[in-house]
Amino acid sequence: VQFVESGGGLVQPGGSLKLSCAVSGTFRIYEMGWWRQAPGKQRELVASTSRSGWGNYVDSVKGRFTIAGDQANARLYLFMDSLKPEDTAVYYCNSHDARYFWGQGTQVTVSS
Repeated sequence: VQFVESGGGLVQPGGSLKLSCAVSGTFRIYEMGWWRQAPGKQRELVASTSRSGWGNYVDSVKGRFTIAGDQANARLYLFMDSLKPEDTAVYYCNSHDARYFWGQGTQVTVSS
């Protein structure tokens, strides 16, 4: 399974971004997630899909981020609203347990 992330950029605090992940290979959409790694910090899982269709989120992004998956078109999305400077990081998609090789990620910078 391989991933190509896109959609990052520079945004002001309070702004929005939509991240996309193109997935190639065999995967299950309900086992996927978005991870991020800020400078000097460990990579963390911030949003993940589930069999129920509901997303699971780390507390710091609840109510602001929404994960969505499209199995047929092999796409994973992350809708990010009310962005904060502490959301600045490189964002990656992978499975919940990061069992696949990482893609190049997409940089999100939240700054005025």
